[in-house]
Amino acid sequence: MADVNCTFVTEFILLGLTDHAELKVVLFVLVLLIYTISLVGNLGMIFLIQVTPKLQTPMYHLLSCLSFVDACYSSVFAPKMLLNFFVEREAISFSACIVQYFLFVFLLTSEGFLLAAMAYDRYMAIVNPLLYTAAMTKIVCVALVFGSCVGGLINSLTHTIGLVKLSFCGPNVISHFFCDLPPLLQLSCSDTSMNELLLLIFSGVIAMITFFTVMISYVFIVAAILRIHSAAGRHKAFSTCVSHLTAVTLFYGSISFSYIQPSSQYSLEQEKVVSVLYTLVIPMLNPLIYSLRNKEVKDAMKRAIEKQCIPA
Repeated sequence: MADVNCTFVTEFILLGLTDHAELKVVLFVLVLLIYTISLVGNLGMIFLIQVTPKLQTPMYHLLSCLSFVDACYSSVFAPKMLLNFFVEREAISFSACIVQYFLFVFLLTSEGFLLAAMAYDRYMAIVNPLLYTAAMTKIVCVALVFGSCVGGLINSLTHTIGLVKLSFCGPNVISHFFCDLPPLLQLSCSDTSMNELLLLIFSGVIAMITFFTVMISYVFIVAAILRIHSAAGRHKAFSTCVSHLTAVTLFYGSISFSYIQPSSQYSLEQEKVVSVLYTLVIPMLNPLIYSLRNKEVKDAMKRAIEKQCIPA
């Protein structure tokens, strides 16, 4: 059975966030609000960066790519979630489930690599300011973004191809609001040991590469900031990193809490709440963090609003 693809299941049933009718209305409004803010915030950030000459720097080019990934990322889950609040049978076809999982892993991994690339950008700007312009050229930025996408694509294809090769012959109820690998492996009637091994290896390697890139970059950044004599200089240097450091903490904190915990402490309801955090809430918060904690972005927003409000 393990060597033959004999998929009998043609669709999966998603249990969603809740089965209480009164809560579904509240959750619909909440998810719709979060998704709207996420789209407006991320697409607005991209537009603001593109139309503001002062923001045409490597840091903001990487930020616009992060905003694009976040907008796509939340769109993988939110529309289906909103639709499922109004149907009795929350079904998703086998092919749609596979596509959703592919996009989920691709965008999640790409975001992790992009955050690492942005940490490297801050390292070059603060530790080697004289070499920053020469080192962080447009070609380097494109290469960092392309590399992030390639890393996401390789990771996603590896797990998605392994998932497609599995057989699903029995129960088709997924105790989640989207197609994630662990619950899908539980439903398979094939040997999933290879899938679990690949998940462990790829997740571990990617997590170590991205996390240690961020950590090592910030060790050098903090050391460089401490060598600055004036308090104003230290504050200015650190203020350019606060937004990114906040985004990194939220991203790695939610992912770690969801996937790196003892099985004895695993709670399905807790997992759903944390999943909402990294699939919907963080993509909404990222543009808010970068706009509220960044003086250049706030100034650009103010000028854009004034330009629209004051007639020519």
